[in-house]
Amino acid sequence: MVIYGVALLAGCMLAGLIIGDVLGQLLGIDANLGGVGIAMLLLIFVTGYLKDRGKLPETTESGINFWNAMYIPIVVAMAASQNVAAAFSGGMVAILAGVLAVVLGLALVPVLTGKKVDDASPLESATTTPSGH
Repeated sequence: MVIYGVALLAGCMLAGLIIGDVLGQLLGIDANLGGVGIAMLLLIFVTGYLKDRGKLPETTESGINFWNAMYIPIVVAMAASQNVAAAFSGGMVAILAGVLAVVLGLALVPVLTGKKVDDASPLESATTTPSGH
């Protein structure tokens, strides 16, 4: 049912915000630290997990896709309303968290896409000649 997809989206959002609040408290910052991003990652991983096991019906997926068109603007609005000044008052912790997130994100691109480093070179396949010549 479509409502299950919306419930999955809401559950991931709630879990991400809670984790972001806990992270902020652990680092001594009185703000949500990455909760929206965590929610998005949770949604990606949970839907991928359910799809791989055949437990995500088409109607549930359509519930997720329905909100997908509005999810990014809503997430951006929520992230903009967070207390950015409190995060920057953390000084080096905020800068380190940002740099670490970017570096880890870039490092995980090949892992998440399933490509090996050798597969990433499009020039190699373009310069080969057809077999037999």
